[in-house]
Amino acid sequence: MSLARTPSVIFDLDGTLVDSEPNYYEAGRRLLAEYGVMDFGWERHTDFIGISTRETLAALRAEHGLTASLDELLAGKNRHYLQLARASTAVFPQMRVFVELLRERGVPMAVASGSSPEGIDAVLSGTGLDAFFPTVVSAEEVPRGKPEPDVFLEAARRLGADPGDCVVLEDAPPGAAAAQAAGMRCIAIPYVKATAGDPAFAAADLLYAGGQEEFSARAAYDWLLTG
Repeated sequence: MSLARTPSVIFDLDGTLVDSEPNYYEAGRRLLAEYGVMDFGWERHTDFIGISTRETLAALRAEHGLTASLDELLAGKNRHYLQLARASTAVFPQMRVFVELLRERGVPMAVASGSSPEGIDAVLSGTGLDAFFPTVVSAEEVPRGKPEPDVFLEAARRLGADPGDCVVLEDAPPGAAAAQAAGMRCIAIPYVKATAGDPAFAAADLLYAGGQEEFSARAAYDWLLTG
């Protein structure tokens, strides 16, 4: 990143800005139960953190031999998720502080998420974060989801930023790998702390191995502007 330029910051949404993974898990559990799959647990859900909803459902559809179309499954999960997201989604406190610091500085920001456009909108509007993020990209709008770089590159394009001048915040290895593939720096905040040793996180420019409990808005802000 050139220090002569203002950096642009691209946030993953679920597990990074907001603690929405419990809602995604419950939406998936309810959906699969409708098709007779009763043993979908949290541990299996964590295998898909950082992967787009469509790709997650494609894998689960094949795993359980579901006959419903992928579009039908996607619509069903989105229905369950939107109901849960509108009722309760928590913003990580230090992330809200970080976003406020960046806005005060005039740093361009975007959200680039594996969620559906409807899911992103529900979370951002429900938490008030929509005021900070006029630029939003869903993995459903690009050819390939994370760990491919498409969603981050599209976010940079919409911001009018060079990828090399962008910094990504991510909570999952596929997202960190996508940031690296996009040629962007990465601040990694593992949602699942046991994944902190993943090679994708090892390549991150700034790693908070303790996750959100360790993340400091002020320290990350200072690193971003001086590192």
